[in-house]
Amino acid sequence: MVAGGGASVVFSDAIAALGQAHELANYGEYSGAPTEIQTYEYAKTILDLMTRSPVPHPLGKVLIIGGGIANFTNVASTFKGIVRGLTEFKQPLISHKVRIFVRRGGPNYQEGLRSMRQLGETLGVEIQVFGPETHITEIVPLALTGKSSGLDQPGVATSSTHLSSGDLLQDQLLSSSTPLAESRACSPPPEDRMTYFQEQSAESAETGRDENTPFTVHTRSFIYGMQPRAVQGMLDFDFICKREVPSVAAMVYPFGGAHVQKFYWGTKETLLPVFTSLDEAIAKFPEVDTVVNFASCRSVYESTREILKYSKQIRTISIIAEGVPERRARQLLWEAKDRNVLVIGPATVGGIKPGCFKIGNTGGMMDNIVSSKLYRPGSVAYVSKSGGMSNELNNIISRTTDGVYEGVAIGGDRYPGSTFIDHLVRYENDPACKMLVLLGEVGGVEEYRVCEAIKNGTIRKPVIAWCIGTCAKMFTTEVQFGHAGALAQSDLETADAKNRALRVAGVIIPETFEKLPLVLSQTYQALVKKGVIIVRPEPETPKIPIDYSWAQELGLVRKPASFVSTICDDRGQELLYAGMRISDVFKEDIGIGGVLSLLWFKRRLPDYACKFIEMVLMLTADHGPAVSGAHNTIVTARAGKDLISSLCAGLLTIGDRFGGALDGAAEQFSSAYDKSLSPREFVNSMRKQNKLILGIGHKIKSRTNPDLRVEIIKNYAKAHFPSTLVLDYALAVETITTSKKDNLILNVDGAIGVLFVDLLRHSGAFTREEAEEYTKIGTLNGLFVLGRSIGFIGHFLDQKRLKQGLYRHPWDDISYLTPGNELGRTVASLDSINKKAA
Repeated sequence: MVAGGGASVVFSDAIAALGQAHELANYGEYSGAPTEIQTYEYAKTILDLMTRSPVPHPLGKVLIIGGGIANFTNVASTFKGIVRGLTEFKQPLISHKVRIFVRRGGPNYQEGLRSMRQLGETLGVEIQVFGPETHITEIVPLALTGKSSGLDQPGVATSSTHLSSGDLLQDQLLSSSTPLAESRACSPPPEDRMTYFQEQSAESAETGRDENTPFTVHTRSFIYGMQPRAVQGMLDFDFICKREVPSVAAMVYPFGGAHVQKFYWGTKETLLPVFTSLDEAIAKFPEVDTVVNFASCRSVYESTREILKYSKQIRTISIIAEGVPERRARQLLWEAKDRNVLVIGPATVGGIKPGCFKIGNTGGMMDNIVSSKLYRPGSVAYVSKSGGMSNELNNIISRTTDGVYEGVAIGGDRYPGSTFIDHLVRYENDPACKMLVLLGEVGGVEEYRVCEAIKNGTIRKPVIAWCIGTCAKMFTTEVQFGHAGALAQSDLETADAKNRALRVAGVIIPETFEKLPLVLSQTYQALVKKGVIIVRPEPETPKIPIDYSWAQELGLVRKPASFVSTICDDRGQELLYAGMRISDVFKEDIGIGGVLSLLWFKRRLPDYACKFIEMVLMLTADHGPAVSGAHNTIVTARAGKDLISSLCAGLLTIGDRFGGALDGAAEQFSSAYDKSLSPREFVNSMRKQNKLILGIGHKIKSRTNPDLRVEIIKNYAKAHFPSTLVLDYALAVETITTSKKDNLILNVDGAIGVLFVDLLRHSGAFTREEAEEYTKIGTLNGLFVLGRSIGFIGHFLDQKRLKQGLYRHPWDDISYLTPGNELGRTVASLDSINKKAA
């Protein structure tokens, strides 16, 4: 079991309901937008544990990938890591007869599920995928029994087929003597939501702040921390809700100067101020009464205390950070209560009031907000511990009732700033709210305060509840699930005990979590039948503003590219070199030669070829300080210039006369060889054209004083290359040129050039056309540039280390031949001679 961590846990309560016929082998979770690499490594661990047994289970095994509706995790990206892990474990999965069931929602979930479905068609393993239209744990009975409960079928929510107490539940609600707020005003028509909330806000302004409705269409907030994605999400929500003024007034970021940040209001650009202190923001925007605090767990205590100093204006604080020490959280809790400030969190994703206000990233992307109808108010208010599960409630409530009126995720820590009862009492006193939903979990005793409030009449509206984590009883030891507070430290804190207590208190408790949609629908239909809720026609679905970058990632738009790259891709979670993951580059230890082969030639070359490339780089790395490139580098370094400037000064000298003979030598020798010219015919033809043979000749080395660099690569090629035809031809040419002059040997440039032609032509990695093209486009000179850069950088560092001063060339090394002055002697100028002659 995975202990600790800031995760939003989904508990498979269906397992307990199905009895002990099935064995829960391993459970794990990830949360917080993991990268592709993280999910890949995670998936490998799970799959290894699942398939490690040498003897497959006779009944096979089931892998349940049960994900909730994410707030900001790119599902397609994380699924890439899982797909990669499943692909690697193809054979073990087949031999262990593994069947896979996937359920996921959230940003780009369609693409993620598509990739899973596509994998199932090629992997040879059964993979079934489901989206948010399927209840979050519905795949559990489907996977273990092969049968769906049928709860997700259209219209089934009004049927009592799967819940024997369904008709009784409706009768109780309709005939109950308990008041159901029938005398209170009905929910406002969705199409009039703007007018309704404006009137409500105006009334609150006259009578003071309404503690039961902290969020209205006029609520404005500060975002503490640099969180542009969260801000843009809130502004997009405001826009589709047709708010007149953005809900975010400004950002507060102490670590940068005051400036403005660009955002979008619909499809138009707008600017929001960023202040360095809360004091400045408060003075500029006196109407703001809410702060969403994104400070880290290390600084959130101090920043929240600073916010609480402005409690006369700031009435609601949402603390997003996970990992806040419990002592600090309790101190903040008591100070907030003393100042009568509502605190949501820590460890929360926030809350949402449809048509009014959204806290941070809650509710997920705009497509999920629209599909859950969060752009207009419904009649059902909920409170949940888990932020991830709040998205599930948004989805379930929108499918079974007229939608969410307000929802809050109080956070998974043991000491949240506000609890279940705080929000449920608010909902009870809000006439626009008709039904209450509570989603608790194992750990803590706050649900018992709800029981007391129902028994003493504080809460009279219908309450539907479920405490997740009933599967904890299946384990023989205590289980710490993802939330810090999700651990039962006594029998009272178990999910089963709390569900029993809530049922006894009169709360509507489904038999299992899967049946929550059914009881929600039946309760809603009973209130509609009684007239407590009036069903209103749906308003027009708003258009969703979408960022161009996200639309492009989803494949919704086409745009001509300004550049084309075929050698690398840095867009994913892992850098790719010609399709090879950077982790595999190191795992397979392909070396510099292998990396160069990927980035220069877009393919893996044989090991001997990669080794040859590395030898070339080592041989060309340096040739002393006297050559022009090194000389220029040294002079530039001593002039006080930086590394890049000095390196460029040296590289600019490379050409036909210095270092750039590799391409020319390769072209000349290979062309002569291809024309079937004999070595002597080639030498004679070059003499007739008055052209030098590139790659032949050396100022110091000769046949009797050979260049060992040439000998090294010659011997290596003879031992490892499939063929050295062009090298052999060049050596035959060398025999003729050295017969005339001893230093007209095949030099290192020529040897590298002809050997690279042999490599390109005979390695089997290239076609003949490709080999010719690489020779022509400067590839070989690139080897010299790359290798010699190593030496140039060495000379730069050497000069800096020695602290050499500005270089000035000595006079005695310069011949001054100015008119009238030659070697210190005065001579007659041409003009004087011409005058005398005249």
